[in-house]
Amino acid sequence: MPDFREEPPISVIVWGENRHEQTEPSIAARYPRGMHGAIQEGIEENLGSRAEVSTATLDDPEHGLTEERLASADVLVWWGHAAHGEVSDEIVDRVHRHVLSGLGLIVLHSGHFSKIFQKLMGTSCSLRWRGEIDRELVWTVDPTHPIAQGISQPIIIEQQEMYGEFFDIPTPDELIFISSFSGGEVFRSGCTWKRGHGRIFFFSPGDQEYPVYFHGDVRRVIANGVEWAKTDRPDREPPRLSRVYSGEFFPEFGADGNAIKGTVAK
Repeated sequence: MPDFREEPPISVIVWGENRHEQTEPSIAARYPRGMHGAIQEGIEENLGSRAEVSTATLDDPEHGLTEERLASADVLVWWGHAAHGEVSDEIVDRVHRHVLSGLGLIVLHSGHFSKIFQKLMGTSCSLRWRGEIDRELVWTVDPTHPIAQGISQPIIIEQQEMYGEFFDIPTPDELIFISSFSGGEVFRSGCTWKRGHGRIFFFSPGDQEYPVYFHGDVRRVIANGVEWAKTDRPDREPPRLSRVYSGEFFPEFGADGNAIKGTVAK
């Protein structure tokens, strides 16, 4: 008989640097629960009972990203800006290992310069930017993609800073959104990659100076990204080297070369 049991909710950690909110009163007033709190609210608003969302910050022990917490999470959402260098290399290596093993990763705005994004991309992830108030139009270039479902065309963000090309990233596996600005600049603002068994989505809108994370379409994109980034793999393991020999057949190995759980390699 078909199995009609409900899928368990997606376990999401929203990681926020939480520096601007502590040091700049205008940003604390704009985001009274912190930017991570606003992002959490947006995911809960769109996914409801389909997600269980918690937050973590830079000042938490182990940045709130313990081995146990990452192992039980499906998706990690990352926002950082002023304190990339304060993130422990040990924690970056831990997150990197979990992404390769299947943890979904959503990187937002200035997270393009985070240690974890640079490590996964293998490039500088540098770009052009202009900090003054601008209007951003986010154009959907792949309307069939799950992340683009239910999104306005274009998304109009009245107050935002400019991010522009050249953006030093590897060619995206999928390009979903391109943004345009008043100076004629364009930017690849919504991109996906796969690294190991993990899915990665970068989405650029969201500077701390503006209330972008209260924008309905921005919240919907992030929530869609969370659903897309969750792996359907039953196990959390990184890809690994598996030696086989000519003329021999190993039924205990799957199509990806990894041992099938519960079997013993000869």
